[in-house]
Amino acid sequence: MQAVQPDQLRNIVITGHAGSGKTILTESLALTMGIVNRLGSIEEGTTLSDYSADEIERKHSLNTSLINGFWNDRKINIIDTPGLLDFHGDVKSAMRVADTVLITVNAASGVEVGTDTIWEYTKEYYKPTMFVLTKLDADRANFKTTIQGLQDHFGHLVTPIQFPADEGLGHHTLIDVLLMKLLEFSPDKPGEMIVSDIPDLYLQHAEDLHQQLVEAVAETDEELMNKFFEIGTLTEEELRTGIKSALVTRTFFPVFCTSPLHLIGSERLLNVIVNICPSPIERGPEHALCTVDDTKSMIQPNPEGDTIAFIFKTMSEPRVGEISYLRVYSGHIETGHELIDVQTGQLEKLGQVYTIVGQKKSPVEKLLAGDIGMVVKLKDAHTNDTLADKGTSCLISPIIFPLPVLATAIIPVTQGDEEKISAGLHHLHEEDPSFAIDHDVEFNQTILRTLGETHLDTIISRLQAKFNVKVDIAPIKIPYRETIRIPSSAQGKYKKQSGGKGQYGDVWVKLEPLARDTGFEFASEVVGGVVPTRYLPAVEKGLREAITNGIMAGYPVVDLKAIAYDGSYHPVDSSEFAFKIAASMAFKSAFDKAKPFLLEPIYALNVYAPEQYTGEIVGDISSKRGKILGMDSDVRMQIIHALIPQSSLTTFHHALTRLTQSRARYTYNFSHYEEAPPDIAQQIIADKRP
Repeated sequence: MQAVQPDQLRNIVITGHAGSGKTILTESLALTMGIVNRLGSIEEGTTLSDYSADEIERKHSLNTSLINGFWNDRKINIIDTPGLLDFHGDVKSAMRVADTVLITVNAASGVEVGTDTIWEYTKEYYKPTMFVLTKLDADRANFKTTIQGLQDHFGHLVTPIQFPADEGLGHHTLIDVLLMKLLEFSPDKPGEMIVSDIPDLYLQHAEDLHQQLVEAVAETDEELMNKFFEIGTLTEEELRTGIKSALVTRTFFPVFCTSPLHLIGSERLLNVIVNICPSPIERGPEHALCTVDDTKSMIQPNPEGDTIAFIFKTMSEPRVGEISYLRVYSGHIETGHELIDVQTGQLEKLGQVYTIVGQKKSPVEKLLAGDIGMVVKLKDAHTNDTLADKGTSCLISPIIFPLPVLATAIIPVTQGDEEKISAGLHHLHEEDPSFAIDHDVEFNQTILRTLGETHLDTIISRLQAKFNVKVDIAPIKIPYRETIRIPSSAQGKYKKQSGGKGQYGDVWVKLEPLARDTGFEFASEVVGGVVPTRYLPAVEKGLREAITNGIMAGYPVVDLKAIAYDGSYHPVDSSEFAFKIAASMAFKSAFDKAKPFLLEPIYALNVYAPEQYTGEIVGDISSKRGKILGMDSDVRMQIIHALIPQSSLTTFHHALTRLTQSRARYTYNFSHYEEAPPDIAQQIIADKRP
């Protein structure tokens, strides 16, 4: 296949809420372009996009997948993405390299949580965005309500380009107010779109929407506005040009109609992609950072320029190994090309370069600036890495993945599998950087932080399928702390005689509470040599060892000062060992008399939720011993600021998902320690006792 010039390319990402029809829309476009000769089925596991075993089993997209085809002599790269919020890391990575975002909206369900979330991503990346209504042939489809919902959520710049003449069961006809024509489709038959005049029954409504379209497009461009005032309308070509320009500047968001399961609207949508969606040239240069002098630069999509390519997805396939999906931003890539990983400075020699249709790879000689493809078996480069010609220091700005918030401890089912688990998780993290792996040194726990329960289940199942290692989940251990309320003193005396030289150490220790988060301090007020100076380091060591495992429940002791102030010694039997033991004994006695209590970790919590859910969320936080600090507004979201015990975070995640149907998100970070309520402390102490 000949390399495709940037102006002949269209890079599209299809996104939307789970179940809104992304995969079937991708499938219908593939069939219409002639990539396949029949429509695949999600239920039967035969779609181009959902080909992995876990996707077929779950009947949901879990990974980014790519297809490409030609329409009217233009190459279209289409990236299909998962809809489940747990896999929005893949959505963000795909959106990073696309030039236009198509957000699918189920006409029977309207705007859903995924629609809202993806809209925020399009703003973050400043991407041209179109809405595609799907399932207009469903019995509950409601075009008018869905359009109203889109405009209520995303503003008056959302403008319908089409409306169905016959929505619901039997739907097969669209009115296109850009063409001002009726489009009739033969269900399930690609390439049979019939264009005719609009019947009188729909003409007035079409003219009204056409006028709204003209006014909306004219408002985005001063020249078009002047012409509109002069003539009162715009030509189809002027509208098309104006829409393309307004898409790039995000001042216009068109809505198109489809029923992809029966190929209704697919042919017209391909025409729109070719004629209205911007090419890499029209989309404009890419922002980059020059790593030599930290200056920002703009990378033009020039096939003759220095090669700069960006890896946006890494996957591993049986019998193939690691594959890297990438977009070429400048220059070209070809087999044998030697490039530098700008992040590490490591040399990478490219193997065969491919284009992809689902899991089918087609070798190509080269890919030019603007194109998307894949290479196999890179040595060290992974997701978010920039590959460039030697001497080029431009770094494509990285994908910022959603923050994983659900923390879960995992333990091996088979003892001795710890190293296999660690290696497997490291490998999976290279494929999916949206989850995080932590090791809690205090409790020796491996902790996974994921975007949700389905994300967690998928990682665990992939760990077993790819690396033959099984894990169980376990509660995260909470790092409670122990401290004291009042000063106290006690003597520690260690005396042992068993023939020959004995052991003797005697020290008095005073404990004083310190301010929260101060830690531990040691001081000596010994005078007169009652405890020789050479033994004081041993006293301090004994105290420091004693505070690592507290008296109440075995948790570290914090926020106190220990002062050695008196004691005695034996000129023959005293030793560092004896004074270390004596100090530990003194600490335990003094600690018991100092009214000890338990501290629990408190986290600062920020919840972003639609206003209608705030009352229930506040109530749930309060029921989990949280404290509401206040509320702010952020466009359509209310932000609840609160403090919550760490022990309540996991149950809060599940409750928030249930209360808001996943429409809320949250962040948290450690804030401070504070005293645990007596009943909680008593339960913790009881649980720790053998």
